[in-house]
Amino acid sequence: MKNDKLDIGAMHEKPPYAMLAILFFGAFVALLNNTLLNIALPTIMVEFDVKPSVVQWLTTGYMLINGILIPASAFFIQRFTNRNLFITAMSLFTLGTFLAIVAPSFHIIVLARMIQASGSAMMMPLLMNVMLVAFPVERRGSAMGIFGLVMFTAPAIGPTLSGWIIEHYSWRTLFGIVLPFAFLPLLFAIFKLRNITPNRDVQLDVFSLILSSIGFGGLLYGFSSAGDKGWGDPLVYGTIAIGTIALIVFVLRQLRMDDPMLDFKIYKHPMFALSSAISIVLSIAMFSAMILTPLYVQNIRGISPFHAGILMLPGAVLMGVMSPITGRLFDKYGARIMAIIGLGLTVVTTYYLSKLDLHSGYYYIMLLYTVRMLGFSLVMMPVMTNGLNQLPMQSNPHGTAINNTLQQVSGAIGSALLLTIMTNRMESSGADLAAKAAASGEMPTTPEAIEAMKQTIETQAMLDGITHAFFVSTVIAVAALVLAFFIQRVTPPKQKELIQKTTKTS
Repeated sequence: MKNDKLDIGAMHEKPPYAMLAILFFGAFVALLNNTLLNIALPTIMVEFDVKPSVVQWLTTGYMLINGILIPASAFFIQRFTNRNLFITAMSLFTLGTFLAIVAPSFHIIVLARMIQASGSAMMMPLLMNVMLVAFPVERRGSAMGIFGLVMFTAPAIGPTLSGWIIEHYSWRTLFGIVLPFAFLPLLFAIFKLRNITPNRDVQLDVFSLILSSIGFGGLLYGFSSAGDKGWGDPLVYGTIAIGTIALIVFVLRQLRMDDPMLDFKIYKHPMFALSSAISIVLSIAMFSAMILTPLYVQNIRGISPFHAGILMLPGAVLMGVMSPITGRLFDKYGARIMAIIGLGLTVVTTYYLSKLDLHSGYYYIMLLYTVRMLGFSLVMMPVMTNGLNQLPMQSNPHGTAINNTLQQVSGAIGSALLLTIMTNRMESSGADLAAKAAASGEMPTTPEAIEAMKQTIETQAMLDGITHAFFVSTVIAVAALVLAFFIQRVTPPKQKELIQKTTKTS
């Protein structure tokens, strides 16, 4: 199939909404799949008789493939047409989903998840890049608001949906539900998708790909494993060290190359650099809270996983509803005022989460979490879009690849760090409470009373750890709020002539 002649002016007058709908649907299914399996892990562990450290490979393997392929997405988007890239990605995702349904052993499920990940890794960078091409600057906010609907809603409703399914059906039903919704956008793409992104005959530097895979993969694996294995485990600090060294060499190599796999020179654009910094800080605060809140609700309050998912659902729905509205507000007012308001809400609600006690009400927690997610919805997409707006058109694939990679890495690092902070505080608080109980001279004598006191101390210690981690998260959000005051509204340089020169027929 020949690549359509790229006419940016005509496309901006009438964006390809039908084509974008196909891409949005595919990305939504892929992102929903990211969190759909988490609640099913205990069931799979029992069925295949594997240990917790082994069953985690269903999520760790998925994450590692994303960490390897997302940085390379800039090359794929420039080298291949968006039609061929989407069809390939959706085919891999569909194949992995089908393989998971019929998997006879645990290792086949891990393989199926990795095949799924190899397809889904391309979805978000590809969709974001297509939208940057399809819409003029003055309408990008509205378009990226719809993008935010996919980006935030799909992963958030996954645990709630899977919690209900696991209570009533087999874990294979999770993949069975995803399969037809994965096949439909693939079918539509084959017949309806056309090419709109500019392509160049770029060459892949294999050594850069190896360095990127080791660097980002090592950091993601190391930090994600720290919560389970502990920071003193050689596998944890070893993979982090190797990943850091590989990443430094990778960045230095990219800066010296004329045609890099990831162009880090785009950080010379100040608003893109600032948006990256805010996004990193915000991802740390957001992803960590998605772990801390269920821990509090289930372990401290004793609420079931399904109802814990229900508690978090209004926040996910509100983010979905607000994303298009946020996009329109961004087009009208810019990112600065929205980021300040959104981060203000985030700081206040996170602070109140750090004040939770043993008797905080279910609906009070739901309200705090929901308003907090409202704050995030006002910040993430406007800040990211404002940064991308400063880049010239040919740098969009690099900008989207870097943004998606940094979100993955910063989310993993932030979650690991705050879980470590929680654990350390929990241990020290437990020791203090035990010492106070011993010093009081009122130690229980019966086994039942001793067990009850031990349980009380453990619960209070965990509460102290969780609230302390939320307080640290508050400080992190304050740092992002300070950075938001430096945001300036930008527009990209004109690139129409360059696009027409670089467009090729395939």
